[in-house]
Amino acid sequence: MSGEGDLLDEVTPDLVRRVEAALAEERVDEVRGLLTGLSATGQASILEQVSDDERDRLIGLLKGDLDPETLVELDEEVLEDVLDQLDSKDIAAAAAKLETDDATTILEELPEAERREVLAEMPAAERAEIEHALAYPENSAGRMMQRSLVRVPDRWTVGQVIDHCREATDLPEDVYDIFVVDGEGRLRGSVPLGRMLRTKRPVQILDIVDPDIPSVPAGADQAEVAHLFRDQNLVSCPVVDERGRLEGVIMVDDVVDVIDEEAEEDILKMGGVGTDDMYAPPIRTARMRALWLTVNLATAVLASLVIGQFEGAIEKIVALAVLMPIVASMGGNAGTQTVTVAVRSLATGQLTAANALRFVAKEAMVGGLNGIVFAFLMGSAVVLWYGDWRLGAVIGAAMVCNLLAAALAGTLIPLGLQKFGVDPAVSSTVFLTTVTDVIGFLAFLGLATLFLL
Repeated sequence: MSGEGDLLDEVTPDLVRRVEAALAEERVDEVRGLLTGLSATGQASILEQVSDDERDRLIGLLKGDLDPETLVELDEEVLEDVLDQLDSKDIAAAAAKLETDDATTILEELPEAERREVLAEMPAAERAEIEHALAYPENSAGRMMQRSLVRVPDRWTVGQVIDHCREATDLPEDVYDIFVVDGEGRLRGSVPLGRMLRTKRPVQILDIVDPDIPSVPAGADQAEVAHLFRDQNLVSCPVVDERGRLEGVIMVDDVVDVIDEEAEEDILKMGGVGTDDMYAPPIRTARMRALWLTVNLATAVLASLVIGQFEGAIEKIVALAVLMPIVASMGGNAGTQTVTVAVRSLATGQLTAANALRFVAKEAMVGGLNGIVFAFLMGSAVVLWYGDWRLGAVIGAAMVCNLLAAALAGTLIPLGLQKFGVDPAVSSTVFLTTVTDVIGFLAFLGLATLFLL
């Protein structure tokens, strides 16, 4: 039996190189043996790490042996490439073996015409469930939910429920909660599996039900669902329609994926990268990044215009040109720290209108305190360096101004963007950099002009 470390290191660089070497020498049986022994996550990792041509050849070799769960684990860019190598029957066969939510995730990546071809190849029951899920908006609870669950009438006894679980053939492999509905399919509550098994058979299931369990509407955004799971430590959550009828269930493993996606999306957007382009072609990557680089260029020009207003001062005191990047850099770094906390707190629901003022005040205090500390350090260094206490005082005052401005900008910019319905992760850093550069240069060069010339 493999140890825990072996499982964690299932796909090593050495294994990837062995697969590539066997593939180059057309040792087909060895390639198939190496990959079919891996888990779905392992197979996905191999497909993501090899080159595009090698991936295409691997898919051609593994069509019949590819674990359907592998498709779910793939990066979106790689998934598109893999799906291009599979015909409609292959995709339909894989989707039919997956849970509804996972199959929906695969099929939503296909063009409409190809999606219809794949659905036509699937059994009627699975096709109906996937079409029902695809009818919901993207990134909604309806897309995330599984329709495979244990649903029982509120008039049954515990014994009848147990017998149903033993005899039914269409139940999910893993069951955590039993969902109880009335005659019209409206959710009455749920019963944890452990509680039901500890209850005597004649007891009415309604007597042990939790009537106040949280549920989500099918149209709810996946981010709201993730907040609910995190706040209430849920393992599963029922999905209901507008009349309260039970539609499906969302499991915690799918929510973990959503939480990862939301966090990844925020990080990428804050870096000016709209999507994860790790596996995208160079031209597409360059095109996606060009927009925010253009915006950044415009803001850099604005900062240069500010510097241009003090050309005379810089010509007379060369030290200003040496020192002014320090002020701007310190403000930019301090602001990035603040804006990162603000954007993540907004994304997780920790920063709201109720505590926004306290958060702004706290960050302003932090910015002021750090400004004073680094003003003293930098001012002292400048006095020792240039022997001019006035220059040290100017850079110290500019440092306080810019770190305070960075703290305020780092909080108010994301809050303001969210107020106007703009994702604060998308453009906060660009606006922040502009503020810290402009304020930093203006404060330092302006004070220098007033007190040194």
